[in-house]
Amino acid sequence: MIVDAAHYQTGERDPEPFELDGALAHDRRSGSFSWIGLYEPGEAEFDAVRREYDLHELAVEDAVKAHQRPKLERYDETLFVVLKPAIYDDVTETVEFGEIHLFINDYFAVVVRHRKSSRLVDVRRSLEADTDTLRLGPGSVLHAIIEHVVDNYLVVLDGLELDIAQVEADVFADSDVVPTERIYRLLRQVINFSQATIPLLDPLDRLAKGSFVGVHADLREYFRDTHDLLIRVIDRINALRQLLSSILDANLTQVTVRQNNDMRKISAWVAIAAVPTLLAGVWGMNFDSMPELSWSVGYPSAILVMVAISGFLYRRFKASGWL
Repeated sequence: MIVDAAHYQTGERDPEPFELDGALAHDRRSGSFSWIGLYEPGEAEFDAVRREYDLHELAVEDAVKAHQRPKLERYDETLFVVLKPAIYDDVTETVEFGEIHLFINDYFAVVVRHRKSSRLVDVRRSLEADTDTLRLGPGSVLHAIIEHVVDNYLVVLDGLELDIAQVEADVFADSDVVPTERIYRLLRQVINFSQATIPLLDPLDRLAKGSFVGVHADLREYFRDTHDLLIRVIDRINALRQLLSSILDANLTQVTVRQNNDMRKISAWVAIAAVPTLLAGVWGMNFDSMPELSWSVGYPSAILVMVAISGFLYRRFKASGWL
């Protein structure tokens, strides 16, 4: 559905109600441009927009079905850009991704959003307040949305870093909690995050250096600044990935050490229990050739020997750290 739509001229929003039919002719005649925001439109619903702005069928198919990686393509006189906005759910410790598809031309900016993580209400409100930037045309819409997406990446990173710090503390804490599953889940989220951000580097680099329809030359330095910010984001993501791999290795080492300690304790108690078991088994055979069986102090002596040997073994194992 169309969430919001309006004509913009010299950085100002046209207060008149927006009419899709004839919108392109209106913009060409008046020198304005249209900014149309849609949320998860169906094929039939988006068809009217496609026909009005003569959008390429391949780009329209991508925009309706979603499930695309970040990219920048050019279809005739229209620029097609795909973004992957993200938010972090601290409860489930997952990065949730949306998709934003933008069609940019000298006369329009058509923005198609998928999933709640792609909300752009604040972007429109902020850009409408910045008339100097908005007067640069549809390219200003493209930059504002990309900048919003990359800025939100920083928020996601803050959430991930906090949870990763907690996991790191758990690994080295004196606790029986084994956070292996949590570590792997966070590592999976970081990898997914990396796959959503790295492909955006090339489109931003091209926007910062090249000339594209609908993108004013004065916006190149803004795209360059956002490109530099994205590089810093990716550097932090790579650092988190390496940190989680190190934490996972440390956790596996800790688990192995705990298992070895448990095995040593079990082995020590088995050895201690084996002595009285062996002696009791021998003395329990009741052979006549064993004179100690007829002694009046034979039974107490046997018990004393078993206790003494078991006590000796216990002290030795205790001293060596096995118990």
